Amino acid sequence: MAKARSTMFFCKECGYESSKWLGQCPGCRQWNTMVEEPVVKKNSSTVKIERSSRQPTRLGEISIKEEERTSTGMKELDRVLGGGIVAGSLMLVGGDPGIGKSTLLLQVCKNLSERGHKILYISGEESLRQIKMRANRMGSFSGELLLLSETNLDVISQVITEQKPELVIIDSIQTMYREDVSSAPGSVSQVRESTNVLMQLAKGYGISMFLVGHVTKEGVVAGPRVLEHMVDTVLYFEGDRNAVYRILRAVKNRFGSTNEIGVFEMMQEGLVEVENPSAYMLNGRPKGASGSVVTCAMEGSRPLLLEIQALICKTNFGMPRRTSAGTDYNRINLLMAVLEKRIGLRLSECDAYVNITGGMKINEPSLDLAIVMAIVSSYWDRPVKEDYFIIGEVGLSGEIRGISMPQQRINEAKKMGFTGCILPAVSIEGLIIPDGFCCIGVRSVQDAIQQINHQ
Repeated sequence: MAKARSTMFFCKECGYESSKWLGQCPGCRQWNTMVEEPVVKKNSSTVKIERSSRQPTRLGEISIKEEERTSTGMKELDRVLGGGIVAGSLMLVGGDPGIGKSTLLLQVCKNLSERGHKILYISGEESLRQIKMRANRMGSFSGELLLLSETNLDVISQVITEQKPELVIIDSIQTMYREDVSSAPGSVSQVRESTNVLMQLAKGYGISMFLVGHVTKEGVVAGPRVLEHMVDTVLYFEGDRNAVYRILRAVKNRFGSTNEIGVFEMMQEGLVEVENPSAYMLNGRPKGASGSVVTCAMEGSRPLLLEIQALICKTNFGMPRRTSAGTDYNRINLLMAVLEKRIGLRLSECDAYVNITGGMKINEPSLDLAIVMAIVSSYWDRPVKEDYFIIGEVGLSGEIRGISMPQQRINEAKKMGFTGCILPAVSIEGLIIPDGFCCIGVRSVQDAIQQINHQ
């Protein structure tokens, strides 16, 4: 009789199981992602939840109704979640250490508990006194907010089953463990099994849960990638923890649109919402400076005005330097190659530095024309009109292609006091141009550059 194996190999990306080590995972085709973990022994500690019916249901018999949502008391967070918290949803919040994940969730607990909701905050990293000290900085707490410092998932499951709160915070999922899994907390097996138990509790009892997840140096949640597939919503905190502003982004949301963002400012009392992100992004913009161009990006359904800065100077070495902050480095090289080929700018002799101010990371193609104009403006040392913004995608032939949702971008710019824009000619058709606003349509990079010469 064959002896049962005590260990198996698991893929950190997709959770694929194998009895032997493989260089490439057959499931997700990633290399060097297989790790050895003890085999999980199934026993009676698995959460058992009674189901009302096990019979399949015809599609036509299923009634569709709008999901009931609970407001978090923070408009920016509600926007990212799609309108609020859905009962029984499992949400994952990731971000760098010290960026404000625990602070944000504790503020949500404060807002909901004051409205009469029963909240359970479970911490595997901080003691109850540490949580109390952080809560005191946010002001007085009133309502039913229960705290628990525990990492044993069997104990946590029992407490949740007995208390049946409306919202549970798990801080963090990498510290949770099950006794019947012999691997260390944070391993592939522990994270996967812990998330599975919490998912059963959330769906079975209709309890909403926030899971805090640590991130790796690549910026993704540590542990198996299957963790992101199991949850309903994945939120990422972006920004420098040494800066005052934070950006919360939804990269997955089963109950709303993805790529929505919320902007927060870190203050002494916690995170404060930034109601007008466009004004914040343009705060401190230089007047009459070359290489500075304003553009408008779409984050989900929200238009966001940004400043793109470029600095072009002669290089002192044989190999010119290229640096980009907030956008794709390879995209910058591509656009500079277009300028050198189609316009004749000798950028191969220059160092180039491109920056999106405000700590934003944008890879939207509609920013191409603004980056090109910022580079040309810095190269010729000629400023672009301060009250105009520029949008458009640039092709390899130097043509300007159309963009999505130009009407929303123009309305946002008009609200912020801009008087005109340079955009693709194909995107002007059907636009409702506000009074006093000028739209200049261009078909090629040459047409756009002429606007600098005709100022």
